[in-house]
Amino acid sequence: MPPRICYVATEFFAWGRWGGIGKATRDIASGVAERGFEVHAVVPRGIGQKRVEEFDGVTVHSHPLVEYPFSGRLYWEIDADIYHSEDPSWGTLLAMNSVKDPVHIVTAQNPRTKADWRRVQRFYPARRRLYNWLIQPGVEASVRRADAVFCQARFVTRKTKELYGLESDPGFLPNPVEIPKSDPGKSTAPTVCFLGRLDGEKSPETFFSLAESFPDVKFVAVGRAHDPARDRRLRERYGDASNLELPGFLTGDDKARVLDESWVLVNTSVHECLPVSFLEAAAHRCAILSPHDPDGFATRFGYHAAAGNYVDGLRWLLDGERWKERGERGFRYVSGVHEKKKVIERHVEVYEGLLRG
Repeated sequence: MPPRICYVATEFFAWGRWGGIGKATRDIASGVAERGFEVHAVVPRGIGQKRVEEFDGVTVHSHPLVEYPFSGRLYWEIDADIYHSEDPSWGTLLAMNSVKDPVHIVTAQNPRTKADWRRVQRFYPARRRLYNWLIQPGVEASVRRADAVFCQARFVTRKTKELYGLESDPGFLPNPVEIPKSDPGKSTAPTVCFLGRLDGEKSPETFFSLAESFPDVKFVAVGRAHDPARDRRLRERYGDASNLELPGFLTGDDKARVLDESWVLVNTSVHECLPVSFLEAAAHRCAILSPHDPDGFATRFGYHAAAGNYVDGLRWLLDGERWKERGERGFRYVSGVHEKKKVIERHVEVYEGLLRG
């Protein structure tokens, strides 16, 4: 029988949950399933999601959010050889307590210190602060019990080691991205895009204000807010701008088309690790304009707007078509480090090594 892998995650990029960690989980899980492994995933239930669903070769088990404390039985029923947490969560703690003999590994997708949480907690409900107080200490302890710990970005290696009190540096296990088979047909007119939720933590208003400063540049904001009322207010406030498009949430060919045409991806988030949107944009040869510089993505492949100087950054990238050379650099990097087949092969090597050990 093939090895059985169970992914422990907070979302799976389906059923109304469209975050970067969910995208990485889905791509990794489906890629490992293609390699002949029996693959399962356990996630909180999304919109219209059934208790068990088959998705891209992965058996996805779900539980209502209110039943989170009792979801440990799912891990016991799956009886996997390896439980792989895509970011430490309550599920990590429950899986370790429910099935102790199998291998448990963790990938730190977005490690946050107390200082990080203070910067973003205003965007989260009170139950998140309660979780950080009551549950997070146990989750952090479970990371120390894991058989192996990894980071999806190199620049958080030391941070992850210190945050979880690890004895040694975590390994590097990158997130995957599909590399387009053909060169993108870039728009002849300057085009800038935003990929992400239109929630407060992502600060899309900054992107919309940037559009007001560049009336001759086309801006496309792909995504929508979790709160329908907030989403509606944003569209009423900014939707009439002649150079701004708000197509909502896009996937597949529709999203690829926006990235193909775009020259620059703008990130305006309050906090980031290494978002999947950076990988997707670089795969389509877009330059990166961001106040965050994970693994040097902004400094090497675009413009690091550390002081929030987005206007200066965009003007610099557009001047002399600097965006094009930076975008090519980013494309070469993700092709060598984050290309999906290479990343899946690395995961398989890790799994097989741990099973042998």
